[in-house]
Amino acid sequence: MSGSVVSGSVVVGVDGTGNSVPAVRWGATEAAARDLPLHLVHSWRSQPPSVRVTHRAGDSECCGAEVLHAAEAAARAAYPGIAVTTEQVSEDAVAALTERSGQASMLVLGSRGHSAINGFLLGSVSLHVLGSAGCPVVTVREEQAVAYAEPEIVVGVRNTGVAGEPLLDFGFTAADTHHTGLRAVRVRQPPDIGGLAPDAAGLVPEDPELVLGEQKALTDALRSWRRKFPEVEVIEHMESGRVVPALLTAASQAGLLVIGRGVRRSPMLLGPVVLALLHHSPCPVAIVPGV
Repeated sequence: MSGSVVSGSVVVGVDGTGNSVPAVRWGATEAAARDLPLHLVHSWRSQPPSVRVTHRAGDSECCGAEVLHAAEAAARAAYPGIAVTTEQVSEDAVAALTERSGQASMLVLGSRGHSAINGFLLGSVSLHVLGSAGCPVVTVREEQAVAYAEPEIVVGVRNTGVAGEPLLDFGFTAADTHHTGLRAVRVRQPPDIGGLAPDAAGLVPEDPELVLGEQKALTDALRSWRRKFPEVEVIEHMESGRVVPALLTAASQAGLLVIGRGVRRSPMLLGPVVLALLHHSPCPVAIVPGV
């Protein structure tokens, strides 16, 4: 069935390449688990060259209709009772997906490449949508097509105040929906060496009061969410060091890594930490805006 996006839908960007396959599967799984509609969007104007070349008639709109039909069939085959709508648009893919993210509960995009060394290889469409979408965006690559295959969700908690609530809301809701645990990771920056001498192991000692303060901040931030989602098993994970290695290590056995994205006014819409996690994460990554 064709139509515009229904409020709260799981929206999947479909480009007609193999990159879309894991995104459609992941989005269908999420829609079925949450009892939400699935909305598939394809921009015939932004079709990759390989899609147009292989189409026998060379007609972009006809090709787009076939792409959407195949994606819808795959989603319905996996979840026969799921509500699926499709939409082919003439506008640029970035503009179309960004606009529809305003009505979506989440947006799902596929990524190129699945090398353990290269990690995510995101195209310009994905990067721009990730930086401007109004809802959480999940990026998935081919070998990650099964949603939440691992036993826990990792949430990188940078802000412990009101600004961090959308992140925790998304993480706890996902964990509760998929009956999995949640690991809340907060990374303390290494202390300024200053005049401090390293210990026998070569490490600079941390101020115990600062460490306790950081732990308390994390515990306090999680308290209301624990009450709201009592069935979710929560692990509080404090670590001192660099953010990217800490989160990548924590996510090595995770089904989803959830991180925040602040509002940036520079041409580079995603910060270096977010880009590094996107490119090297061993599992799908959900980016929550405004955190």
